[in-house]
Amino acid sequence: MGWLTTIKKGIQRINYYLCLVGMFLLIPMMLLTAADVIGRAVWARPIPGAVEICSYMLAIFILLGVAYTHQVKGHVRVSMLVSRLPERAGLILDSMTTLLSLFILSILAWQGWVVGIEERTVSDMLRIPQLPFRLLVSVAGVFLCLELLIDLSTSVGKLVRR
Repeated sequence: MGWLTTIKKGIQRINYYLCLVGMFLLIPMMLLTAADVIGRAVWARPIPGAVEICSYMLAIFILLGVAYTHQVKGHVRVSMLVSRLPERAGLILDSMTTLLSLFILSILAWQGWVVGIEERTVSDMLRIPQLPFRLLVSVAGVFLCLELLIDLSTSVGKLVRR
């Protein structure tokens, strides 16, 4: 079991660092947006391409943070029904929803790669290629799948021990 714990900690550490990369994009995005608004309001001269750059930064922030958000259980979760079930039934239901999520996200990661690798378009104003941002959907899907596998192994482990 020692190597499974090492793999789990490694995946969680990678997700943490990916989230940090995304978080550090928030400050330049905030400054660029503020400068664009001030330039537009005061001098009637917006920064060309600011909206494009900010939208790409926002996509990176969201995609790199989704697996870490799942890791720390930061997503919205409604447990009104599950909290009233017996523990074993709750674990079974949790395992089933994790398996369904894993299936859906596997398709998302796979199709994100298929669509992303064929991408040849560029942005309208700054001509930034969309390929890396489309492939980031696949990367985010893979890391979220890894987090879901960790959750599934935890749930199944609790079921087996009971």
